[in-house]
Amino acid sequence: MSDNQYYRKDNDELASNPRNIVCKVLDLEFKFTTDNGVFSKEYLDYATRILLENIIVEDSYKTILDLGCGYGPVGIILNQKYGLIPTFVDINERAVKLTKENALSYNLTSDVLISDGCDSVIDRKFDMVVTNPPIRAGKKVVYKFFEDSYKVLENNGSLFIVIQKQHGALSAIDKLKEIFPIVDIIYKKKGFFVIKCKKSVDL
Repeated sequence: MSDNQYYRKDNDELASNPRNIVCKVLDLEFKFTTDNGVFSKEYLDYATRILLENIIVEDSYKTILDLGCGYGPVGIILNQKYGLIPTFVDINERAVKLTKENALSYNLTSDVLISDGCDSVIDRKFDMVVTNPPIRAGKKVVYKFFEDSYKVLENNGSLFIVIQKQHGALSAIDKLKEIFPIVDIIYKKKGFFVIKCKKSVDL
């Protein structure tokens, strides 16, 4: 299977083998259903955990786009911790199906949409976009995530990203600075970067 197996629309050729995983994040315990063909099916990915633990939720923020949601942990966890209203998007049909199941298990009736980047929500606005981008899908895909995020953010909104140095964090930061007026590294340790990009308010 290729490295970009998770960034594919259809994984039906992979035999389904659903399983439950349990994780504790932000002092809360969660259970999620995962399956073959979705990212980090055995446990909550370390980079995603770092991202969740370092996100800064401003008081005015109400809505979040979980971009490349996988089976939905980011949007669900931030909803349960901060009361944010999530929308989930992923190109992978199996991931979208799992996210719908996991969201319902937490009494969420959020929009969960098949989408190449933000294509399915490009006319909507969110206070936050959060993503652990699909690095192995290539820079073209990842940079589209960055550009799309700017388009769907409210004027005072923020994009939060986690990326490893070995996966191109420094060049990603340079690209983000071309798009966003404010780019801050809010976590940097052992090769992992959590980056906050703020969209400035129109005057």
